[in-house]
Amino acid sequence: MEFIVNNLPILICAVVGIALLIVEMFMPGFGIPGISGIALLVMSVVFTWMEYGMLAGLGAALVVIVAGGLAVYFSLRSASKGRLSRSPLILKGAQTRDEGFIAQDELTGFVGRAGTTATVLRPAGIADFDGVRLNVVSQGEFIAEGEKVVIRQVEGARVLVEKAGKE
Repeated sequence: MEFIVNNLPILICAVVGIALLIVEMFMPGFGIPGISGIALLVMSVVFTWMEYGMLAGLGAALVVIVAGGLAVYFSLRSASKGRLSRSPLILKGAQTRDEGFIAQDELTGFVGRAGTTATVLRPAGIADFDGVRLNVVSQGEFIAEGEKVVIRQVEGARVLVEKAGKE
């Protein structure tokens, strides 16, 4: 029991550090919990090194890495298949085309339509097609403002145009 009491700061640093890293996994960004968790894990290794020597410090580093890896593995596994997957913390819904979600307006109907550039295309810019302003891109060529263009290809949000009359 005396061994645990003497090493309580080392154990607390390691356990709280791993817990903070797990919290960081489920929070967006790299913030306070992640930085604090890494700092506490490093402190537990340094405390072990100072108290018991280099070999014990390296052993503590190995234990911290393995324990941290296992904790991350089991929390991610729980988030995908286990108890955590049923919590409100994990997003279950998906936005699919079958449910009516469309990420980008369907622009394939614009292929072949002629319009006028509203801005300079170098190679990206804006063009007007019968009152509909679209973000368009040329194939690397410079097209001045007010030029006639034709939509040649649509790939998702990318609308490829070229000068009208060019074949």
